[in-house]
Amino acid sequence: MSIQIPRGTQDILPGTVELWQHVEEKARAICKAYNYKEIRTPIFEHTELFLRGVGDTTDIVQKEMYTFNDRGERNLTLRPEGTASIVRSYVENKMFGNPNQPTKLYYIGPMFRYERPQAGRYRQFVQFGVEALGSNDPAIDAEVIALAMGMYQSLGLQKLKLVINSLGDNESRKAHRDALMDHFAPRIGEFCSDCQSRLEKNPLRILDCKKDRNHELMATAPSIVEYLNEESKVYYEKVQSYLTSMGIPFECDANLVRGLDYYNHTVFEIMSDAEGFGAITTLSGGGRYNGLVQEVGGPETPGIGFAMSIERLLLALQAEKVELPVEQSIDCFVVTLGEKAKDYSAKLLHDVRKVGLSAEKDYQDRKAKAQFKAADRYSAKFVAVLGDDELERGSINMKNMTTGEQEEISIDSFVSYLQERV
Repeated sequence: MSIQIPRGTQDILPGTVELWQHVEEKARAICKAYNYKEIRTPIFEHTELFLRGVGDTTDIVQKEMYTFNDRGERNLTLRPEGTASIVRSYVENKMFGNPNQPTKLYYIGPMFRYERPQAGRYRQFVQFGVEALGSNDPAIDAEVIALAMGMYQSLGLQKLKLVINSLGDNESRKAHRDALMDHFAPRIGEFCSDCQSRLEKNPLRILDCKKDRNHELMATAPSIVEYLNEESKVYYEKVQSYLTSMGIPFECDANLVRGLDYYNHTVFEIMSDAEGFGAITTLSGGGRYNGLVQEVGGPETPGIGFAMSIERLLLALQAEKVELPVEQSIDCFVVTLGEKAKDYSAKLLHDVRKVGLSAEKDYQDRKAKAQFKAADRYSAKFVAVLGDDELERGSINMKNMTTGEQEEISIDSFVSYLQERV
């Protein structure tokens, strides 16, 4: 019986992995420009972290986590998202004591959720995300949104839509929560079992329900905007003014709530308007989480962040027919004619690779014609031809595959010749 890849996962093969590497390099470059530092956390954490950090009323916690007991009977979970782990590390490593604040971090890595696989959505997927911890300034909200938009735009995406909303502070959220409970309670029996359990725990999550999205009470539900107190309104208006000053277009959507319990104040999503992208248009999302650090045992610390799926980003690039400038060629392919030349070519390749150039040769004892075909398949910039006779003379033939020019050079100058011309 052949063993196949688990459902909802994928092999990223040579030829495709270079696209991923290019995207990751862009992510690191833009984070450097914004002064965000990379952090790497464990792939699994204690389950309690996600129960407290993500929220026990979320679909992630209720339905999608990969949870197991290890041999020590510790209850562990493969991380379903990045923020809770970052906040745990922030608290555990006392980053709040660093002199440079806010603490600005980014991560790139695999996450795990038991979801129904579909285009751009896997059970193991890769997220790039940033977190800024330690500032209540609305300017940092705008900065985080600008970074996310800048990431997509740097890769060539144009058909983007930014949607923002405010969930307000604790006072505003409590007033909105009470209004939602009064609105839904009389007819909550008409909703799914998930929504019925959410009514008492977090009625805001009802607005995010996929099953009951078309129920008539959804359209008439109280809007959070109606319950924002003056402080929350001012904060939201400042975020909008910063985005406007940056020239970043956006839409306000009072129904945007996001799928995690820890959000307050600013929330946002970036969507693709590309034709043929699919029914699920969201590329990334994030928001402010001012109570999360306390929830996992740290001091009162504001925070904001976002996460984007690399898989969905690549789908959006495909939908907009954006071709990434990925280097697929090698610098030099060495064709050998004769046993002595073949043996000597191993040293030649080693010398080229030591100076950081890429080189390849034949390892299957193929004839010269087949070796030249291999050089074409590798898109070699130069082809070096070394025969036993040339080796005896201390020379090697070089062909520039771009210009077609050929010349014979000394073997001793082989590496410097390539260095000057590649």
